Order: sequence, then structure tokens, then C-alpha cells
Amino acid sequence: MSKEILCVIMLIVFFVVMIYVGVYSRKHATDVNGFVLGGRGVGPWLTAFAFGTSYFSAVIFVGYAGQFGWNFGLAATWAGLGNAFIGSLLAWNVLGRRTRVMTQHLDAKTMPDFFGKRFDSVPLKVAASIIVFIFLIPYTASLYNGLSSLFGLVFDIPYWAVIAIMAVLTGVYVIFGGYMATAINDFIQGIIMLFGICAVIGAVLVDNGGLLEATKTLASVTGDAGWQGAYTAFLGPDPLALLFVVILTSLGTWGLPQMVGKFYAIKSEKDIHKGTVISTVFAIIVAGGCYFLGGFGRLYSDKVVINEATGKPLFDTIVPTMLSTLPSVVIAVVIVLVLSASMSTLSSLVLTSSSTFTLDVIKPASKKEMTEQKQVAVMRMFIVFFILVSAVIAIFKDAHPEVTFIAQMMGVSWGALAGAFLAPFMYGLYWKGVTKTSTVVCFIWGCGVALLQLVVTLGGIDVTGWGPILGYIFKSSINSGVVAMVGGLIIVPIVSAFTKKQSEKELQDIFECYNETVTITKKTSLQE
Repeated sequence: MSKEILCVIMLIVFFVVMIYVGVYSRKHATDVNGFVLGGRGVGPWLTAFAFGTSYFSAVIFVGYAGQFGWNFGLAATWAGLGNAFIGSLLAWNVLGRRTRVMTQHLDAKTMPDFFGKRFDSVPLKVAASIIVFIFLIPYTASLYNGLSSLFGLVFDIPYWAVIAIMAVLTGVYVIFGGYMATAINDFIQGIIMLFGICAVIGAVLVDNGGLLEATKTLASVTGDAGWQGAYTAFLGPDPLALLFVVILTSLGTWGLPQMVGKFYAIKSEKDIHKGTVISTVFAIIVAGGCYFLGGFGRLYSDKVVINEATGKPLFDTIVPTMLSTLPSVVIAVVIVLVLSASMSTLSSLVLTSSSTFTLDVIKPASKKEMTEQKQVAVMRMFIVFFILVSAVIAIFKDAHPEVTFIAQMMGVSWGALAGAFLAPFMYGLYWKGVTKTSTVVCFIWGCGVALLQLVVTLGGIDVTGWGPILGYIFKSSINSGVVAMVGGLIIVPIVSAFTKKQSEKELQDIFECYNETVTITKKTSLQE
């Protein structure tokens, strides 16, 4: 059977299942709580897979795996392990339980809604919503990256058609079933990703003579590092740059609304424990596998497409080049794998964007009372809007590669969102001393650093004259994104120490949820 026919069959089955799940989940999407959070009754497997598949998209599999694998070799695997142990395990332990308890107590359905109710400030909620709106759309558009080159391995169809198919099908099941449809489909897509990445790694290693032979060949490469063995070294050729990559891609998830929102919906205490383990194992296999695979990219240096302007490869073409010689069945699996990764993240992002904009901007601004059904209808309308806008941006970017603004916006989106939200959200769950002013300052700080990075990159500004520290920070959006996040963690407690606190009664009401007495069995706790 030819790879074209095999891919078509697998894609048709995949699409039919996705749409069926959307229609099946309609009963869970009749009110706002059901449409946005699945009625806060989602189990550990669905929540863990929803977290993982929202985390890892085609951007990771095609773009980051190719780029960081090329730059750091097998040491890029540390990024995947960081994603697993910092971005998943630690995130679930630090944020999971408290997020679930406090957001239910405050009846907060989105991250901006949390900020508004935690700090008793409607302007803060609106400001957070605007930040989400501005920075999630280009991030959403970036999910289509890499699909063109992968589909080009099999199908001779235009890129815009690939984007249109993915956008329409994602829109159908999210509009029908809301969060529950997204969670169930994320689980199915996650299973595909788990088996897919294992199959691909195995096929690539076999294609290069096995693990030992492939590693031996890679060890003989000098490349940009200038010394033999750099790309099989424990920490790679540039440990500091690798550390920044690990921090950005791992700690950054703590401040992303589409990721933290998964904790709002989980069902029970034991589900949080199970979800922590499942999510971590999923990340080890998928993220660790992706970066490990990308580490062998230099074995294909004679085949990858080189950017004539920079002399470096086009990173989005490295992984597709690695896959081009593999058997038809593996290529078919990869096509479905990457489509699964992209659609799962896309569905999470558009649901987050639409619910945030509807509940935190449209509803407060509406002069008339909005019923539950009307709010759900507006959210569905905005899902269509966000998917359409992101698809148009992706098509426009592909047709006009000379327009660099869009690509750079995608690069700074993660840093802006995490830089603005991570610190006040995390501190706000644990500490009564966080102030509204410190949250505002952190919003300005995170967005300010990201926008300055955008200006530097777009303007081609030479930052070497800014000094060794500032020059290194703004050398890339990765470095500045890390500084935005870590800076926020320092800024919030400092500003909070000198600014007006909320009233004691207000804080008592907010944190009372943690003091509620519950009865548990001795198999859960041995305390007398």
C-alpha cells in the first residue's frame, strides 16, 4: 500500500473519531461551567493527557526538536526532562491542588477571572484578558508551523489547505463539546503521540545503524561547536544556553492560562495524585523523545535545507528531512502524530481565548444580563473567530516570509504570558501578602520585556554594546523570556512589601477554602 493511501485512511479514521467525540460531548456543554471546565468533574487520565497534549505541539516536535537538537545535540534531551520534572511533576505538586480549591471557592473560570476575584479588581481582570488576547493569537498561529513540510512528504497539496482542514475540524469538535470534547480528544491524541514518538525514534535509529552506531557517528561531528564530541557531551556545547532553554520551556507552563486551566477542572484529590504521575510519565516519553530524536539532526547535515542569509539550516526542515527516508507506515504515523499534537494544543488555546474574552471582557461590558446559554453561544462565536484569525495569520506568514513581525510575535508570546502571570498567580495561591499593585507591576514587567525583545529583533539592533548582561539577555527571546519569568518572581514580593495590602477580612474569606475540614480514610493519611 502506498504511503499516500495509508495516510489518507489513517487521517479519515482520525477525523471521524474527533468529530464523533465532539458530538458525543454536547451534553456536557450546555452551560458555562460545563463548556469551559467540563463541570469540574474531569478524571485524572483525561486531565493529565489534556495537560500534556496542550504542552507539546508541532512546535515542539518539528521546530524546537530540530532547532535545539541541532544546537545542543543529545544534550537537548535535558529540555525534555526539564519539561517532565519541572513543567509537569513540580507544576502539579505546587499548583494543582491549590488552584483547584481556590478557583472553585472564588468561582473563577479563567486565569483573568482569578486575578479579578483574588485581588478584588475588575480592571486587573480586563488587563489580564487583553494580555491573553494579544499574545495567545500569534502563539496559536505558530501551531501550524512545520505542518507544511511534513505534509509535503506525502501529499502534493497547498499549505493553506492543510491549515484550513486542521482549523475546521478542530473548530467543529470544540464548538460542539467544549472542554469535555477537548479533554477526550486530547486523551486519544495523546495515545497516538506516545506510540508515534516511540515508533519514530526506533525507525530513525535503525536507519542509522542502531543507537550505538548513530551515537558514534554523531560523536565525530565538530559542527559549529568546533570540537569533536560536542553533540554527544553530557551538557552539550553550550550549557548556559541549554539552561535557559530548559527554564523557559519548563517553568513557563506555570504561567500559561491554557495550561493552568487544566487544574481548574480536575475532579478530586486522588485524581490530582494520579494525574501528577500520568502527566510526568507522558512528558518524559513525548518531550524527552522529541528532543532526543532532534539530537541526531546533524547526521542529516548534508540533506537539510540551508538558509542562505544566515548559513544555518531552516530548523523546521530538520525533522522532516530525518523522516523522509523512513517506511511509509512510519511516515503515516508521524503525520497523524503531528496533526494530533497541533490540534490538541490548538483546541486548548482557542477554548482559553474565547472563554477569557467572553467571561472577562464581553460579559462585564454587557449592559444586559447574559444568560448561561447566551454566554456559551458567544464563546462558540469567538472560537470561530480565534481559529479563523490564527489560520489567516499562518497562511499570510507562509505566503510572505519577508514579514517578520508575525514570526517574532510568536517567539515572544510565551515569555510575555509567563512573565506577566506566573509570579502573581503562584504567590496568590499561597501568600496573603501579595498586593494588587505588585500584580500590575508584574504585568507591565512581563509584557515590557517581551515587547522590548520584539523591538530589538525586528529592528536588528546590535545589543552587544549594551554590556555583557543586557547583551546576553536580549540576544534571543529565550533568554529574555526567562528573565521576564524569574524577574517577576523577585518583583512581586519586593513590591508587595511596600504597597497596600487587601483587608484582613477579604483575605480571610479568600483563604478560608484551605481551612475547610474534610474526612479522609487512614489509607490516605495516618494522622490521628
